[in-house]
Amino acid sequence: MESAKLLYAIINTAIDGIITIDNRGRIESMNPSARKIFGYTEEELKGKNISVLMPEPDKSRHDGYLSHYHNTGEKKIIGKGREVRGLRKDGSQFPFRLAVSEVQYEDRVIYAGFIHDLSKEKEAEENLKKYTFELEELVENRTKTLKQMLCELEEAKEEANNSLEKEKELSRMKSRFVSMASHEFRTPLSSMQLSVVLIEKYLQISDDEQILKHLHKVKHSITGLNSILNDFLSLEKLDSGIVEAQYESFDILQFCEEIAEEMQLISKEDQIIIYQHSGSEKIVCLDQNLLRNCLINLISNAIKYSGEHTLIEFFSEVNEEQYVFSIKDNGLGIPEEDQPFLFQPFFRAHNTGNIPGTGLGLNIVLRYVNLMNGSIKYESRSGEGTLFTLSFQK
Repeated sequence: MESAKLLYAIINTAIDGIITIDNRGRIESMNPSARKIFGYTEEELKGKNISVLMPEPDKSRHDGYLSHYHNTGEKKIIGKGREVRGLRKDGSQFPFRLAVSEVQYEDRVIYAGFIHDLSKEKEAEENLKKYTFELEELVENRTKTLKQMLCELEEAKEEANNSLEKEKELSRMKSRFVSMASHEFRTPLSSMQLSVVLIEKYLQISDDEQILKHLHKVKHSITGLNSILNDFLSLEKLDSGIVEAQYESFDILQFCEEIAEEMQLISKEDQIIIYQHSGSEKIVCLDQNLLRNCLINLISNAIKYSGEHTLIEFFSEVNEEQYVFSIKDNGLGIPEEDQPFLFQPFFRAHNTGNIPGTGLGLNIVLRYVNLMNGSIKYESRSGEGTLFTLSFQK
């Protein structure tokens, strides 16, 4: 009796659907999961032919399958698993994995079907295909932009032929650019390619945790690619002279708090961003977009070049003469011998190792600060962190 109760409890709490039929295909029982999957009550289906849960052509062929098995003993599905389609009460169809077992019960034969709904897995697979297509399209479009920029660099080189020193500098810049772009694109693209292969593998075994893990990796790689290309596009706009400061008054306290909250979401484990404002005033008149780009770039660097379990300090101040913003970290620091080249495009300090980056961020920050008639200063020592300070006259 206890064993029967235990078996009953297991069947009624099973995640997968379980349906039993007699040797003529008539439904004898359904567990709660099966009723939920197909949208019927047990009373609506008990005694009816199991084919009521099948779309065509399986609906018309099912009785033939049973007769063939009874006459020949040939098992086409019994004892095996296969993917089929089901028909819900509302008329909708869905995919599921079906396994059928033959059971000898009280001098008669019954058949038990175990049903695993594949709707979510199929939806995830379709979303993955769509996501992959969009990703390929994005990479293709971004690659065109990159090729266009390379062409423009070539044209700039031709125009600089009159100045040998300028031509040499441009050549060195191009070499750093091609090397950096090749590395920074290859790494995330390889990561995405591997993740897609692994997702396809995990879809076969319905490992949702691993699927989500690798989808997050793909998403992270796309974010990195977008960041790189945004740097390229920002540099292009600056070089073409189409970027101008658009001044407006806004609440700097709210502005900086939003940035701090946004950057906290992408920080490393146990990295804490602390924001503080000083001064009785909180209304400033600057270009919000340019200032936002500067602050996000500097905080991103602080996150990137600092380890886990570290503190990043973010300050704003409005005094009688100027607006001041500073970002302080406890990260790698900038080697003294690299500091004279810090704001050059495509330059990266030699202690950054394999940490990804374009070497464009600080150059863009400097140029945005200059557009707002501000100044940028820094204090840094290798291994002791860095402090950047932006100042703008009122």
